Amino acid sequence: MKTEYRQKLPHIQPVGAGFFVTFSLFGIVPKKKLDTLKENYILRFNKASEIIDAHLRNLEIFTLRKQYLIEYDNILDAINKGPDYLKDNNIRNIITKELFKNDGLLYDLTAYCIMSNHVHILIDTSIQLSDISDDIELEMKYVSLDKIMKKIKGPTAMYCNKLLHRSGQFWERESFDIYIRNEKMFNNVISYILQNPVKAGIVKHWEEYPGSYVKS
Repeated sequence: MKTEYRQKLPHIQPVGAGFFVTFSLFGIVPKKKLDTLKENYILRFNKASEIIDAHLRNLEIFTLRKQYLIEYDNILDAINKGPDYLKDNNIRNIITKELFKNDGLLYDLTAYCIMSNHVHILIDTSIQLSDISDDIELEMKYVSLDKIMKKIKGPTAMYCNKLLHRSGQFWERESFDIYIRNEKMFNNVISYILQNPVKAGIVKHWEEYPGSYVKS
């Protein structure tokens, strides 16, 4: 079972893990800024990959991934121009419907926040492992994170474009993900997601924001 893949960036996706994922509207981040961020990450990732000790190597790569996600999110939060389709309630409803479509099937949807130009989600894919008994079934049945994201981004792009009477690419091709290492990180990510609109100064309390959700 493949647990690492690359588009432009390397992604580490352990089987049955929880994942914090951020995906954004196409073109919202200036290409030059995005390319610089990606190039710096890849350079540091390749250097970290040369560490001989496996534990230290994995820890360094995980830390780099976490730093990269925070840097990317800070860029998104600072953007005050460009497409903001996701603030439309009808668009949010489309995204919400697709997020819940596979909740309880491919993942446990723990939390999400739909901002004006990007989305944060926290999902747990271990739910898939309950019906898998061996490696053969794992290879045949398990739906990896990259495929899950295609199931989310593909339909939402089509339906949102139709509603907005537009065509062309809707989402940035890359999603930015990191796997959840422990319960402390799990709780921190929930807080991070819910506090996003508060941090952006949109609301005083996360409960006031219509695009936020956490499973009780």
